[in-house]
Amino acid sequence: MRTICRALVGGMALLLSQPLYAQPAGDPHIEVIKPPVESDAIPLYGAATPGTASSENWAKYYGQFAIVRNVTRPTLTPVLPDPAKATGAAVVVAPGGAFMLLAIDPEGWRVAHALADRGIAAFVLKYRIMPTPADPAGATEFMNRKVKEGLPDPAKQPTLQYAPATDDGLAALAMVRSRAAEWKIDPKRVGMIGFSAGAMMSLKAVLAAKPGTGPDFFGYIYGPQAEIAVPENAPPMFAAIAMDDPLFPTMGFSIVEAWHKAKRPVELHAYAKGGHGFNIGIPGTTTTGMLDQYIAWMSMEGFLKPAPTK
Repeated sequence: MRTICRALVGGMALLLSQPLYAQPAGDPHIEVIKPPVESDAIPLYGAATPGTASSENWAKYYGQFAIVRNVTRPTLTPVLPDPAKATGAAVVVAPGGAFMLLAIDPEGWRVAHALADRGIAAFVLKYRIMPTPADPAGATEFMNRKVKEGLPDPAKQPTLQYAPATDDGLAALAMVRSRAAEWKIDPKRVGMIGFSAGAMMSLKAVLAAKPGTGPDFFGYIYGPQAEIAVPENAPPMFAAIAMDDPLFPTMGFSIVEAWHKAKRPVELHAYAKGGHGFNIGIPGTTTTGMLDQYIAWMSMEGFLKPAPTK
């Protein structure tokens, strides 16, 4: 299980020593599948939503984890909690995949259902990603090359980015807030949790947001640790990474230190083992506590209860 998790579900696990992405197209561990029925998925921009679902390439790894490539039509899928235990908080879930695929099952659907089970409204964001060859073998070569090009210096934020993904992140936040009454959530308690490239997109949403449009808080899960200039009113950040992450070395947790120096709320969880792509936990490691720690942090920061009325 650990090898599967590290090699597959890491948003940018393409450079691991035995990446599943590098398996030949006929490998029995990789199964091309039909697109699932996403009956609850909402077009992110309504009638103006670009792209088409017919562009997508879906696959399943080891019979367990669904991923999708060539997403051109962004959607948002609500996963709502039982009203009896709803907290009113909401989280947009951004799976990773190097901006060239989305690990939408382990870093999207499963995360959203785990949040909803704990009373938090979750929204899986299927954001736009870079086009890759439809052929699995061609896609493998393309993705590995792009990742190598996009990570030239671990001390700097990766150059691997995709602007439409940031637009989709901000649009997802706007949709959740605009339909807050319908979904029974507090529009002032809308955050994000992003994994790898999803963490990078969440960070970009923080940096690009106009006042009142960015996340109220966000989870930065195995994202790059390079320092950035922190906005004056940056939202609280929860950062989690494994000390043995082969893609994003910790380097003293520069991004966390930057948040701290800017006097903005930040919490760091650094796990001894987990590699890149531990999603919501690899059995036998302390990464299994990540999501509960994120939720406990949300509670500590006051996001699980309404703000007191004045």
